[in-house]
Amino acid sequence: MNIETANRLYEYRKSMGLSQEELAAKIGVSRQAVSKWERAEASPDTDNLIELSKVYGVTLDEMLRGKEDGAPAEPAEESAAESAADEPAQEDAPRDKVQIGLHGIHVRDKHGAKVDIDSHGIFVEENGEKKVYTDENGHVHRCDDCCRHEHNKDFWHIFPYPALTVIAYLLFGFLNVCGGWAWGWIVFLTIPLYYTIVDAIQKRNPNHFAYPVLALIAFLILGVYGYWHPGWVTFLTIPVYYGIVNAFRGGKQEK
Repeated sequence: MNIETANRLYEYRKSMGLSQEELAAKIGVSRQAVSKWERAEASPDTDNLIELSKVYGVTLDEMLRGKEDGAPAEPAEESAAESAADEPAQEDAPRDKVQIGLHGIHVRDKHGAKVDIDSHGIFVEENGEKKVYTDENGHVHRCDDCCRHEHNKDFWHIFPYPALTVIAYLLFGFLNVCGGWAWGWIVFLTIPLYYTIVDAIQKRNPNHFAYPVLALIAFLILGVYGYWHPGWVTFLTIPVYYGIVNAFRGGKQEK
């Protein structure tokens, strides 16, 4: 990447009021990668260029070639050196900043609070803590919802459900119930059911539930009792399940 393009990337970021860390978080790269782009030591790939153009609200041509009036006009040596330096040391005296444009609304107050409203959703941070955010499904959460969700996720995912299936299988075998050793292994198929139903509930998306595994378990249980036919009909419920779920969700798919 030439130094002129690197300078433009630096100027666009500064005009947005974004630090290298904040920009990196928005497009999913490391802060070091952003720093190298702005020092002309590396070039962003096509996907990153597209994400940068969306964040900055400019076309790829403007970002790579500059506007016809020659902007930005910052001297190459000065802007590149400033980008290479430690960012916090380059900040001006604390002041409120508000950016409103096609790229969205971005607010930074002198106390460090941040508000971003753009195509990525809503993000509010105060004293370094996330207060409001938009998840991957487009749902807006407050920080108390976020903390409760993370706590529940940790508990239900740490819960030793696989160990319980081992105990259940041993009991089926030694007590000769539920098919004993021959068929008790079906209990192990409930492990993916457990984790996927946890995800489905937490993300409020039934598509996360491993319904085909449930259909397989039902088929095997019917087979144990001699109903292989018409037990195979359980597999026909798989497309029915996903058809109903997607119709109910209005065809919305998680990103």
